[in-house]
Amino acid sequence: MTLEEKRNLAWVGDAVLALFARRWILQQTNIPNKERAEVFQAMTSNEFLSHFGEPTKIECEIGILFENEGLTEANNYIETHLLPNFIKKQRQNKQPGRFSRKKSSK
Repeated sequence: MTLEEKRNLAWVGDAVLALFARRWILQQTNIPNKERAEVFQAMTSNEFLSHFGEPTKIECEIGILFENEGLTEANNYIETHLLPNFIKKQRQNKQPGRFSRKKSSK
């Protein structure tokens, strides 16, 4: 597989992940409307994906699953491999008394 083919599949995988994230966020009644964009960003960010490997590689894997086996299998992969870690991180960030700093812009 060429680098361009990998990038193309990663682009598709990114779109599949974005669709999964938006649909999942809409199902979560505990996420206020005003926080949806922030949760979406956290769930689809390269920072989050880097916990599983190189982000483009992860997106490429999702793209390959989508192309070869369809949306259901790609969603199953995201739900079983990525989502549990995301939920765990979100819970850790919401613990009472936990201090989290926002990056200051300079």
